[in-house]
Amino acid sequence: MTQAAYSIYIGTYTDTNSKGIYKIAMNKSGKFGELSLQAETKNPSFLCFANKGKNLLAINEINSLDGVGSVESYKIGDQLELISRKSSGGAHPCFVTEKEGIVLTANYTGGNTGLLRVDEKGNLSELMDVNQHKGSGTVEGRQDAPHAHSIWFHPNKDRVIAVDLGTNELWTSTIKDDKFDHTERIVMPEGSGPRHLAFHPNGKFIYVINELSNTITLLKGESLQTIDNVNTLPQAFEGSSFTADIHISSDGKFLYGSNRGHNSIVIYAVLEDGRLELIGHESTRGEHPRNFSLSPDEKFLLVANQNTNNLVCFKRNKETGLLTFIDETKAPKPVCVLFEK
Repeated sequence: MTQAAYSIYIGTYTDTNSKGIYKIAMNKSGKFGELSLQAETKNPSFLCFANKGKNLLAINEINSLDGVGSVESYKIGDQLELISRKSSGGAHPCFVTEKEGIVLTANYTGGNTGLLRVDEKGNLSELMDVNQHKGSGTVEGRQDAPHAHSIWFHPNKDRVIAVDLGTNELWTSTIKDDKFDHTERIVMPEGSGPRHLAFHPNGKFIYVINELSNTITLLKGESLQTIDNVNTLPQAFEGSSFTADIHISSDGKFLYGSNRGHNSIVIYAVLEDGRLELIGHESTRGEHPRNFSLSPDEKFLLVANQNTNNLVCFKRNKETGLLTFIDETKAPKPVCVLFEK
């Protein structure tokens, strides 16, 4: 392979052949290099950077004897070097994010979010606070209890937004003295099962992707008031499917979401009023696309297909938003794609 233009960390589930966190290179044409194991660890199903890319954070989606999962920090080098591992605050964490030294986790089975700190050397603090969600939704078996699925720093406000699939709500909080504070709950359309979200670059809109209803809900960026709800599946599709991930281009022109079951990336044009206009669906050439990411220059879109153990690269047309298949490669149960900036 010609010189790598992109380096990508891959989070996985380790219940089959995977051993932990992997890394793969991709050249400027979108062709993959060899996959290499970077760190042996259990169920590192979501990854993020900390300290401006000097450290990698990973959650361990487990339920240990004391009823919690964990979050790990690594030093980035030729291999990942474990620095610390601490409680995530609840069972089966599935999301982690960091900003200015504050680390937030979303714990799915725990139904809560956790707060830690990471110092400049990558050392994680002990767990500092937990925001325990309460309540339920209307979908039997999936919304009987809280299930925090992600948590996000609002880009324009001093608050965070936790997305709870089980209570069918967004939980907004401020952070004061390393504690969650002033929590408010925003109810989503009944039976939605909200999972992840994307902020429009202009700050006026937020898009929430809903796992159970296969929809995307458009909210006002300030008030979080619902503006619109659109379906992510073709009208003729009759099978079982559940959405997963969502990303918007940095120019605010195109929005992408993944469908697990239909096994596609849905592509929308974003109109001036924030509403979405369907452009089409692109097959992910694999099953159960749990996670995907745009490359830092947004020339490519990379999909992790969990159930077919493959990564797929598409070239992205910045004018039309459309995707063109470039390459694919094998990876063991990939569920998170993180490009080095």
